[in-house]
Amino acid sequence: MVKRKNVEKAGQISLDLVSEKRGPKPKFLPGEVSGRASNNHGFLENIWDRFWPGLSAAETEDDVIRAFREAYDGFSDLVPARAGLILEVKKERSFPKGRTARIRFMADSLGGLGVVSARRSRDICAEERAEAKRAHKILRCEYYIECSCGYTGPSHDKACRWCHTIIPEWLAPATITDIL
Repeated sequence: MVKRKNVEKAGQISLDLVSEKRGPKPKFLPGEVSGRASNNHGFLENIWDRFWPGLSAAETEDDVIRAFREAYDGFSDLVPARAGLILEVKKERSFPKGRTARIRFMADSLGGLGVVSARRSRDICAEERAEAKRAHKILRCEYYIECSCGYTGPSHDKACRWCHTIIPEWLAPATITDIL
């Protein structure tokens, strides 16, 4: 009897454990939110001086739409669809005082399109910016050389380690900065 219970229990364990993760499923990928926030930042940077006077006085969604139409007469996915979210973000207690801080705050808050909260959208953007700062970079490029002084081995800063003779450009292969 004991063996039969173990067999039944073992038969219930799923082989695909990855698809059974618990917790809420993400609504957006973090890169989408930060990319959208970056686009919003560039857009708001261009219209902010015309948009802010009307937005600062706005009390309703119609006021936000009117202020936006006065600042920009083209099509945008921000207004009128996100007018309520813009007003909500503007009324937050932590809304900054400086121009560039306000633009960044508004752009990051609108990056989640209201599907995720404005606070979570700002957190995602901050995490993505911090991750970009931590990205590894190549600091030095070395070559394996045979020098006329007798040294054979890796170079140091594109030169011989013993006599410090610089590798001529025609001998060194093109680097990424040369191509770009």
